Amino acid sequence: MSRIHEALKKAAQEKAQRDDSPIPSELVDLTAAPASRMFEESGPVAPFPAETPGQVLKYQELIQHCAHPSWHFDSQLSAFHTAAENLIGAEQFRTLRGRLYQISEAQPLKRILVTSSIPAEGKTFVATNLAQSIIMQPDRRVLLIDADLRRPQLHTTLGAPQGPGLTDYLLGTADEIAIVQQGEGVEGLCLIPSGTDVSNPSELLMNGRLKQLLDSMAPMFDWVILDSPPTLAVHDASILAAQTDGVLFVVRQGVTNFDLALRATDEFRDKNLLGVVFNSASADGSYGYYEYNYGTRGPKHHKH
Repeated sequence: MSRIHEALKKAAQEKAQRDDSPIPSELVDLTAAPASRMFEESGPVAPFPAETPGQVLKYQELIQHCAHPSWHFDSQLSAFHTAAENLIGAEQFRTLRGRLYQISEAQPLKRILVTSSIPAEGKTFVATNLAQSIIMQPDRRVLLIDADLRRPQLHTTLGAPQGPGLTDYLLGTADEIAIVQQGEGVEGLCLIPSGTDVSNPSELLMNGRLKQLLDSMAPMFDWVILDSPPTLAVHDASILAAQTDGVLFVVRQGVTNFDLALRATDEFRDKNLLGVVFNSASADGSYGYYEYNYGTRGPKHHKH
């Protein structure tokens, strides 16, 4: 953990150079502003075969019967869907992709949780672009799951419907096929959005159906990437981490508070913390300096 500690300290020093004031309390209190998003219907879904005990869902069956809405990627939040592909930003995510493949050669690694200490540090940005970098390779399949049931953003980033989604499955009102969508013309990438807004996300995540869903979905994909709520203030990320193979922790250079980030990463000491991803995307949507620090697993990579 020493390299990760040093990496977080560096981020804190960057923040101190920009702003000596503490992080506003409203950024930490995730439950202070309840979600007010309207549930969006994804349109009619093709009928799917009735499940039978012991039946194993296959990828081609999933793709045939799941929803295929038109996605509209937010070009300000994508290194791969801009008018002119952002070469620096895209290359950083290819580097992250390659490092994860290296780790996967030494240990089981398919289900990845992406989280941060507080909101606005870029976890959804990292999860989305990591998934896009993977499907740039031939015959790769990625499932993105929006497990941030409090302030979901994945559907907004992809320009996709918010539901049906994860909460609908956890509530037992929809099955696997009904909650999965693949954007029209987008090969290899599937999304399970957050779904209907709920008032009890932690309880839903602990009801046992999440494990059932991941066990059903994971064999069909090369990678399953979950976007979770920030670690502090709510327990959701810790619940989700127990269902995954590793955790990527995102900090934003010049923003993240060192003590808060260190406290948050301590939560994953025994839950396979893969490393820290520094995100310093500028406010105008361009892509700046990135650093990937993987603790004792490998060297630091500095990109300018």
